[in-house]
Amino acid sequence: MSKAFEPSRPLGRRQLLLGLLPALAGVGAAQAQEEPSGLARIRANGALKVALYNANPPFSAQSRQGMQGLDVSIAQALARAMGLQLSLLPFDADENMNDDLRNMVWKGHYLGYGPADVMLHVPVDKYFMQQNKQAFIFAPYMREQVVLLRDTQRLPQVGSASDLKGLPLAAERGTSAASALIGHDERLLSAQVHVYDDGVRAAQAVLQGQAAAAYVTRAQAESAIFSAPTRPQHVAISDFPLTGVPPQGWLVGMAIKAKNDELGQALQQALQSLRANGELLAIFKQHGLTLTAP
Repeated sequence: MSKAFEPSRPLGRRQLLLGLLPALAGVGAAQAQEEPSGLARIRANGALKVALYNANPPFSAQSRQGMQGLDVSIAQALARAMGLQLSLLPFDADENMNDDLRNMVWKGHYLGYGPADVMLHVPVDKYFMQQNKQAFIFAPYMREQVVLLRDTQRLPQVGSASDLKGLPLAAERGTSAASALIGHDERLLSAQVHVYDDGVRAAQAVLQGQAAAAYVTRAQAESAIFSAPTRPQHVAISDFPLTGVPPQGWLVGMAIKAKNDELGQALQQALQSLRANGELLAIFKQHGLTLTAP
């Protein structure tokens, strides 16, 4: 309590409540009026703080050159379009994305870091949004889809899961794609599936001859092909929907703290400008990825 509110003699509890609390409430109201909005605070600081996953290639991952990936490039472009510097806040995924939104968007981590101004690579899904009303999820910038990357020499055509029988397969650990592949048709293929720590490595297993096919996202498959020392000649990407995997894929966007309307509008406008001037498409091409319209 400041000295302006220190009593000259002891006060009873009722006097304290009736006399001091209104004055304190007035101070709180004045401070609330003076507190800048989220966007004003960001502009005053001069930097946009963006939360990105530490290990989510090809979108964001640590390397010898620092954080790299599609989402890193998009974060740089968004900050530039808003006239701000970029401040990255990389983080490790928690048990689920609800925890990630709590830690990085609206509350902050109990270890003392976060929240950021905005988090990228968030599924724009109605059910997920209803579960996380403390965050505002919006501005999809791509559509992700699970595909089958296959070695056409070992698997010239694929019409159904039975065509994969007897062949070594690859998938990413802990994903719905891996679960669908392993569990399909009473675990018909389970003994053939090798799981990798990330989908790009699973896709690379096909390029290196370790697997005949990989069930991964299109971005992961395209990234593996793009980063190969020589362009593979005997691989193909095919649609291959299995039960438990959305056939049309899912939208990927960003999240900010709920009711931070000015920041949301500014980010939406920045994304629209990147889309309109062709910069967003150029970023995807720079990383060897296809920009699939949301």
